[in-house]
Amino acid sequence: MSPSFLGIDVGTSGIRACLIDAGGRTLATLHTALPAPQRTGAAVEQEPGLWWQGLERLLDELSGAHPLRSVAALAIDGTSATLLACDARGEPLGPGLMYNDHRAEAEAVRIAAIAPPDSAAQGAHSSLAKALWLLNRAPTDGARHLLHQADWLAGRLSGRFGHSDENNALKLGYDPVARDWPAWLERLGIPRAVLPEVRPPGTPRGPLRQDWARRWAMPGTRVVAGTTDSTAAFIATGAVRVGQAVSSLGSTLVLKVLAERPVFAPAYGVYSHRLGDRWLVGGASNSGGAVLRQFFSDAELLALQSRLQPDRPTGLGYYPLPAVGERFPVNDPRCPPRMSPRPADDALFLQGLLEGIADIEGRGYALLHELGAPYPSEVISSGGGARNPAWRELRARRLGVPVTLADHQDAAYGAALLARRAGSN
Repeated sequence: MSPSFLGIDVGTSGIRACLIDAGGRTLATLHTALPAPQRTGAAVEQEPGLWWQGLERLLDELSGAHPLRSVAALAIDGTSATLLACDARGEPLGPGLMYNDHRAEAEAVRIAAIAPPDSAAQGAHSSLAKALWLLNRAPTDGARHLLHQADWLAGRLSGRFGHSDENNALKLGYDPVARDWPAWLERLGIPRAVLPEVRPPGTPRGPLRQDWARRWAMPGTRVVAGTTDSTAAFIATGAVRVGQAVSSLGSTLVLKVLAERPVFAPAYGVYSHRLGDRWLVGGASNSGGAVLRQFFSDAELLALQSRLQPDRPTGLGYYPLPAVGERFPVNDPRCPPRMSPRPADDALFLQGLLEGIADIEGRGYALLHELGAPYPSEVISSGGGARNPAWRELRARRLGVPVTLADHQDAAYGAALLARRAGSN
């Protein structure tokens, strides 16, 4: 029987599975919803048991609809910087603090005084700030493991806890260049024993636990080290050459380019994930699709698309933002949106907004290049806005390189490719 490979993407609102064959052809996909995280001021949390129940439900349904006996390996990606504390058996000692939980402001100040300025563990949203909060304030007596969302779920599947991957561990303070935990963590009072063993994404962690293997008829399946959701989405596009870049055109504009060397510039929110011997350098603007939806519905955007004229620039010079404040390629919390004057013609106004976002994209890649990353040789587009051909042409003119549409952009597909990398060895 030819081997197959399973990728699992754990997002904020649900969990998605993607099963592929050795050639990368999709055999099956399935999705199950998750309850919304609980929000109280700066606190955003979710019970880890809900993630596990969702994963059980998903694999029950998938195994009932498609035989999984041939699955050689599986990998999980999860939301970056979602963290929980567990006991020695992997039992959660409280809720998971979600990626956008930022209650750990005091802990972030402590980190800023000790950590190198280019560390990705800076800020209240980081895994490290959450780790300090959990160890010092939450009822976590007996904490043995600090684990990210993907780490913990992979541990449940394999029966082995205390492991992470180089991408999830980045915001916990892991040094991806030295491939080790830095000594300065001890000055923050983080016990080395609670930090996970870190492996490159796509390397084996161990076999699927026997009871789960029997339940889902997956007798020879290995669990491999996963990654973050955004990195999995990049892997899904198939970008593998230095200089290939991916622009995600969702609610915000996220740029990533594959490089030979890492770039860390926290002032702009720029940091690098290690992918084998290469580096994924990225930054994110506050501009993006959320701005467009302030003015147009999806139906209006589709109707106006045919009236855009990429070869005739509007000259409106917009800087589209949903609110005051920008982080990349301009680091200015007081940066104002610039979207006036508004022409009477909606198509002209839309084109001006799209030109403005394309200009931000161009400035973003120019900044990454200035900081040490290669300028893109090709930009692969993902996200909802990628389907607009006129916008792709606008962007190609601005960037001066080919702009193509990703064949795959589902993070679960990227996780399946990671599983294939391990399962094929």
